[in-house]
Amino acid sequence: MARVKQFNLPDPGEGLVEAEIVTWKVKVGDTVKVNDIVVEIETAKSLVELPVPYAGTVTDLLVPEGETVAVGTPIIAVDTGVDDGLPAAPAPAGAAGDEDEEIEDGKIGGAAPGGRVAVLVGYGPRMTEAKRRPRKGAAAAVPAVPAPTAPAAPTAPVHAAVTPAPAPAAAPAAAPVAARAGGGRALAKPPVRKYAKDHGVDLADVAGSGEGGIISRADVDRHLAGPEGAPAPAGATSYQAPALARPGERETRIPVKGVRKMTAQAMVASAFTAPHVTEFITVDVTRTMKLVERLRTDREFRDVKVSPLLVVAKALLIAARRNPGINATWDEAAQEIVVKNYVNLGIAAATPRGLMVPNIKDADAMSLRQLADAMAALVATAREGRTQPAEMAGGTITITNVGVFGVDNGTPILNAGEAAILCFGAVRQMPWVVKGKVKPRWVTSLSLSFDHRMVDGDLGSRFLADLAAVLEDPSRALVWG
Repeated sequence: MARVKQFNLPDPGEGLVEAEIVTWKVKVGDTVKVNDIVVEIETAKSLVELPVPYAGTVTDLLVPEGETVAVGTPIIAVDTGVDDGLPAAPAPAGAAGDEDEEIEDGKIGGAAPGGRVAVLVGYGPRMTEAKRRPRKGAAAAVPAVPAPTAPAAPTAPVHAAVTPAPAPAAAPAAAPVAARAGGGRALAKPPVRKYAKDHGVDLADVAGSGEGGIISRADVDRHLAGPEGAPAPAGATSYQAPALARPGERETRIPVKGVRKMTAQAMVASAFTAPHVTEFITVDVTRTMKLVERLRTDREFRDVKVSPLLVVAKALLIAARRNPGINATWDEAAQEIVVKNYVNLGIAAATPRGLMVPNIKDADAMSLRQLADAMAALVATAREGRTQPAEMAGGTITITNVGVFGVDNGTPILNAGEAAILCFGAVRQMPWVVKGKVKPRWVTSLSLSFDHRMVDGDLGSRFLADLAAVLEDPSRALVWG
């Protein structure tokens, strides 16, 4: 009899108990090896690619793309081999008794040192046992034992749960993953797949304009607009709603889950726990803009993006060194203020999955070039949806850059657990009085929100004034740094 193993959704750690199936990397009938990536899942904190602990042939995708399931739920079935030549029969949904016994030590789901269970790489050992939850739509699933004459039938349960009606007979290849004319899978990055799915677009129907046929968000927008659709606006930002109203719809409902749900909970907790105070300052940053232009042509910075945000980040680190009380957290249990002697600098990044705040560890110990590299890597990883939970934990102070959207200023909410957050507004040319004469100068506005339990008006004002002084005259960094 064929030995069909069911792989259960492993515990991702970080206190998370569920995950969304984003993209299947395999389809029914595919051959897989141990630790092959078979699915991409989204937790409340990150996108994670999941390896399979079995080698064999995929017989069933038990959960459709877009569905959120609990830890321990079977998500894929793999035929690991035939012993006596009889047709394969999938194991019953509740029969998981002997699965873990045959998983090799150290593999996903197998034994780990100390008698624990190996889970996702980088997330630590599993400490508790998750209970199974009945799979949604089980009554409507395809019968467990398929006819032997149709082993490669493309209508897998994962597709049946997503597409309400099959295509006409002229389109027999309605597989659970998008396919191209040459038989390959549609090429697109995870944020684009998410964008297409939220808009009800099948990537198999979209023509990719990128190198090698890669599909971009603009390609999806053109497809949505129809044959005469115009390209997406050139100035479109990375913020986007997960769904848009379609013709005939008066309302659009957007599920609150994943990163957006986690962000909402954190912001509510911050807003109603920490007493916020916000101060503002307007700064002549003409010398900073000249420095940015010089750095862009400097040989040391030729391989990295240099922006005003880089200088602002460095100025913040210098001001924090002069005013260490701004870099602190509140310990409610001990009733203590904990001043950090290091700076994990958070950079708020707008991504297709919502607002994320990864941080640069020990940013205060970095040179300007090292800081530039770290910021570039941080933003790129966030926008690709690859930021890991550890990269968002442990932040001590944050910058949010609303200036990239042309916004002058704002009153930001503190990142939970931190004492302060800096808002960097748009840099504009404005008339400014210089030595008694009105001249055009580059000017920006900064605002600082802080937790008044830890930071009083004196400390907040001195920190903001020091930061502005460095931006007004970057040479002060040589004296204060």
